[in-house]
Amino acid sequence: MGILNRITSLFEGLNWLIIPAAFLAIVFHEISHGYVAYLLGDKTAKNSGRLSLNPIEHLDWLGLICMVFFGFGWAKPVPVNPYHFKKKKLGMVLVAIAGPLSNVIMAAISIVFAMLSARIEPTSDFLMNLQELLVTFFWLLAQLNVSLAVFNCVPIPPLDGSKVVFSFLPKKLYASVLRYEQYGMLLLIVLVNVPQFMDILSTLMTKMLWWLLELFSFILI
Repeated sequence: MGILNRITSLFEGLNWLIIPAAFLAIVFHEISHGYVAYLLGDKTAKNSGRLSLNPIEHLDWLGLICMVFFGFGWAKPVPVNPYHFKKKKLGMVLVAIAGPLSNVIMAAISIVFAMLSARIEPTSDFLMNLQELLVTFFWLLAQLNVSLAVFNCVPIPPLDGSKVVFSFLPKKLYASVLRYEQYGMLLLIVLVNVPQFMDILSTLMTKMLWWLLELFSFILI
């Protein structure tokens, strides 16, 4: 009964604008991975349909649920074949960085649109409601993109941070680490239930969000 009540309260407190915002953040993140891989000579993501704007192609449903209800999440990893890159390790680093970087860019754009929307002078109830809708949506989109960027920088497989960190390991150590890559998701599930770990992530997300807000507040004065 306690679990049922908790689920009910989550749905009651859910701002449904978070769902399209989550779809946008995830799609942008994954297409960025695939497109950078494509530019570097690897067509695996393109041939797998992962350059598609269809969000279903990119969703990990558990990751989406976590993103909607808890403010962090992940998507289905983009298939990449590093043997198509001229420089394998560098290629993997660039592909990995593309995801979180794209989310930071999208968060910045969202903050700008939220600020511009807030400057609308409503002359009717309709415009006032539209303004509130736009500001809320773009602010949620900024928050979700920042959370996706920060969470994916955690150096645990299958998150992007692991691909960057692992690329600096010596070949033998890299091969040894890859054997345990399949257990990364289990470790993540454990860590997200550790309050201290989540506090660190929340602090980083908040700092990045407010840094972007202050940056564009200064620019748009």
